[in-house]
Amino acid sequence: MRVGFIGTGSMGSILIEAFIRSGALNPEQVVATNRTLSKVEQLAEHVPGLRVALSNKEAATDADLLFVCVKPLEFKTVIDDIRPAVTSEQLLISITSPVLIRQLEEQLPCKIAKIIPSITNYVLSGAALCIYGNRTMPEDEVLLENLLSHIGTPIRVSEQYTRISSDLSSCGPAFLAYFIEKFVEAAVHATGISVQEATLLASEMTLGTGKLLTTGGFTPAALQKRVAVPGGITAEGLRIMEKELGGVFCDLVRTTHAKYDEDVEKVEARFFGTQVD
Repeated sequence: MRVGFIGTGSMGSILIEAFIRSGALNPEQVVATNRTLSKVEQLAEHVPGLRVALSNKEAATDADLLFVCVKPLEFKTVIDDIRPAVTSEQLLISITSPVLIRQLEEQLPCKIAKIIPSITNYVLSGAALCIYGNRTMPEDEVLLENLLSHIGTPIRVSEQYTRISSDLSSCGPAFLAYFIEKFVEAAVHATGISVQEATLLASEMTLGTGKLLTTGGFTPAALQKRVAVPGGITAEGLRIMEKELGGVFCDLVRTTHAKYDEDVEKVEARFFGTQVD
């Protein structure tokens, strides 16, 4: 199987390295290109055997799976480049949430899927969201999900819920890391504990909590109830968080959805020449 990658920025390179490190792909199966060729050449030096393509069209030619890992407004240029090279038998996988499957199916003859990976896939963990177009066959979906299962847990979602699913699985690590960073800063400021020790404690707590919420069988509510003794220290801390943070998450979701809707509209304009105010 030959797997092409167009775009080797942050997420593109994470996918390539994770697939190879997990044993899902051999370097020789991967051909990659990037708008700045020096970046993919550096990646090839780090991953011996990976082949550098000099153009988007070259990366797409004869690829069984083609991952397109570029920014939303760069997609139209890529599509125009690869249109003469792709066939109906190929499976193109977009990792860019504001680019809709409908838009890609109108532009290309190949089968279309969309995945939303997460930085957690770098450590072969976390979710990989999967959305399929009208042309994909069950065997295509099995092939892609078998590949993704080496670096995380494939979860099928509706494109209707792409944004909120991405908030939770893909943006979530950054949001959670911000919470941990502020927790650590407060601990250091209030007590003088070292940043290193506080970060270690918070990081190990996060890892253990993740296991409790997955393999441990706890729900978030059940875990809080188990830890927080009525009238105790944890309960008092939860009370403060509920008071101060209760509306933050609603604001967060509204903000991410507004940005997503804006990006979808811009992509539509780029693809089909519609007017964006």
